[in-house]
Amino acid sequence: MNVFNPRLSVITIVYNNARDIERTVLSVLGQTYTNIEYIIIDGLSNDGTLQVINKYHDRISKLVSEKDKGIYDAMNKGLALATGDYVIFMNSGDEFYAPDTVAHVFAAADDADIYYGETEMIDNNLQSLGQRRHQAPRAFTWRGFKYGMSISHQAIYIRRALTEPYDSRYHLSADIDWIIRAAKKAKKIVNVNQYVAKYLVGGMSKKKHRQSLQERFNIMKRYYGLIPTVLNHFVIAFNLGWHRLGNKHTND
Repeated sequence: MNVFNPRLSVITIVYNNARDIERTVLSVLGQTYTNIEYIIIDGLSNDGTLQVINKYHDRISKLVSEKDKGIYDAMNKGLALATGDYVIFMNSGDEFYAPDTVAHVFAAADDADIYYGETEMIDNNLQSLGQRRHQAPRAFTWRGFKYGMSISHQAIYIRRALTEPYDSRYHLSADIDWIIRAAKKAKKIVNVNQYVAKYLVGGMSKKKHRQSLQERFNIMKRYYGLIPTVLNHFVIAFNLGWHRLGNKHTND
């Protein structure tokens, strides 16, 4: 009897984040699933990040530390080094939800093109903020991002053969385009129906929100058309307003 045991390439991108990198590294190295290739791409940190990483150098498959042209350039370096059957990005500050997360993901079904699950948000004090506003859909296709990025990149495992480099035209939202391109090729997409990642909020897309929104609009227009994208953004705005109203009432 063959046991489904694919090799997973976990890629971590980091730059000057000595505070959080160890938590991410331990999350990866602590997985009960053992067929993992761990790749870390560091942007030539100078704050002690590399010293933390080097504590675990014998358990890291590949480590690159050099200047890059931004986060997606670094992520492309990680993709180019990956040799696993599947890839997932678990960037500095993020974590697998539990030590047995990867084992549960691959136990959900054999030989899917994409596996995905739900994400818990955590703040800078590592306190839970609950589920993302965009709940992971019950079923997912490449059309599923028309109302927003409903699956975080920390929560999606993609067959490496389906992946392509991140598009350098986008500086903040290339992950949306990347996932859509892979999902368009996918034949079998599996929802594992559980939390699979913890996401540290407050990345560059939050700091440069307007630019991020413009990029997302252009990506959605490219795949879904101008008029549908405009109409869908009215739905997105309504849902966001409703979500904020609900939070206000909860906090009152």
